[in-house]
Amino acid sequence: MSDRVRKVSYAYLRVPSRPGQGARVLTTLKEAGINLLAYSGFPAGGGKAQLDLVSDDLASLGRVARKHGWRLSRTKRGFLVQGEDKVGAVERHFARLAGAGVNVTAADAVTAGKGRYGMILWVKPKDYARAARALGATS
Repeated sequence: MSDRVRKVSYAYLRVPSRPGQGARVLTTLKEAGINLLAYSGFPAGGGKAQLDLVSDDLASLGRVARKHGWRLSRTKRGFLVQGEDKVGAVERHFARLAGAGVNVTAADAVTAGKGRYGMILWVKPKDYARAARALGATS
């Protein structure tokens, strides 16, 4: 089985870096019926954390954000990779990008159990089309 590489859109939200902030956001999204394809949270400095919210319904995510007074970033793009977990599963995608001269800005990968894995990765906007071609990404 080959990997599936999808083009995805996301927005990020900055919240105070305190216990419970991520849970509050995720609970609100769950209650609003927002499905996340990926989520990544990390320190952003200045007592803040950044929550990357990858969804196939950014319009609904934006409505929830406005309702709750959240300041979402402008829409950004990345790639979601899903496939069979085996030795070198992630490496082959990095090799393709390197071969195309594309630098990876950030990536998170994890085994999903039952022989599957997932990865979200980001490249600079100027490299997005070239990366999509190198990865064979679909919409």
